[in-house]
Amino acid sequence: MKALVKRDDLSYGLRTASRAISSRTTLPVLHNVLIATDERRLRISATDLELAITVWVDANVHSEGATTVPARIFSDFIGSLHADGEVKLTYDDSAQSLHVSSGSSHATIKCIEADEFPPLPAPEISEGVRIPASEIKRMVRQVVFAASADDARPVLTGVFVKVEGDEMTAAASDGFRLSVQKVAVENPNEASLKLIVPARAWSEVGRAIHDENQSVVMVLPSGRNQVVFRVGDNVEVVSQLIEGEYPPYEQIIPRDYRTRTVVATSRLLAACKQAEIFAREGSQSVRLEIVPGNDAPGEILVSGSSKETGASEDRVPAAVEGEPLIIAFNVRYLREALEAIPTPEVALETIQPRSPALLRPVGDDTFLHIIMPMHL
Repeated sequence: MKALVKRDDLSYGLRTASRAISSRTTLPVLHNVLIATDERRLRISATDLELAITVWVDANVHSEGATTVPARIFSDFIGSLHADGEVKLTYDDSAQSLHVSSGSSHATIKCIEADEFPPLPAPEISEGVRIPASEIKRMVRQVVFAASADDARPVLTGVFVKVEGDEMTAAASDGFRLSVQKVAVENPNEASLKLIVPARAWSEVGRAIHDENQSVVMVLPSGRNQVVFRVGDNVEVVSQLIEGEYPPYEQIIPRDYRTRTVVATSRLLAACKQAEIFAREGSQSVRLEIVPGNDAPGEILVSGSSKETGASEDRVPAAVEGEPLIIAFNVRYLREALEAIPTPEVALETIQPRSPALLRPVGDDTFLHIIMPMHL
């Protein structure tokens, strides 16, 4: 293998692909990235056997070939080179070494043969579900954070995805909160798809999107229990699917409310951040006292406290429809939900202090978020 590639392009490819490498692996080849020529580009891949990321970068290829290079050493050396330079890569098969040169800098890095690298699927991208990258980016921001980080219930560490016709529904829950988002599909599919994708994989897909005018194609390779995401023309994320039955989350979505409170999103978020300063040292609880205005504007009294540090209180103007209510939430959960809402106003729909509360962006009916209350 012999190729010439821009230093910035190579650095980007290594940085992106290396996010799939796990420091806990005991297989030496999994600490490496696969470097292979692919027509007029270099293909850079890394995997931990559950997640794989491949990046294609432009290159001037003089001869074909492939090898695997220790990711950290290779990335650190490329990062030390001049940013505007070109890098020459030459693989010596007999010595199993990659010669790297740029300007006055030279290095020889010991490699492991490419045959030892785990094979990755090569699906037919044209058969996949095509989704606007902007929709995927929005879904990742509004849904993935609600997935569980506890491996005790594996299905909850993933995002449930259902594709029907021209719509994809994504849902994530950790048992205390639930995010549901509907996004448009560019190529409607007659067949219905249901799968559970690890939250980590969705996060990497979101991070790989740099041009929201592109599309993301989702493909299920036959018989592999995997999903492949092609982001634009130069990034591919492959993930194992999570096996199991996702809980019937639709059953916990409230169908009505007794109190509906519309408030400025940024104003309520600021009040929650203030309350969190004190609540995080105690029960993590933020108390919301919702007061209808009757003939005057209503308000929400947002307070947080702990015995060790003290307390804070903020009055937030709101349009309140229905009954007065006092309810408490995990302050981090409420803050993260508000941070995921892009609209200027948010509606908080509640029934009683011990019933799930529903957050809706005002003017956007594609997203909803449910939070279980805490005991007052």
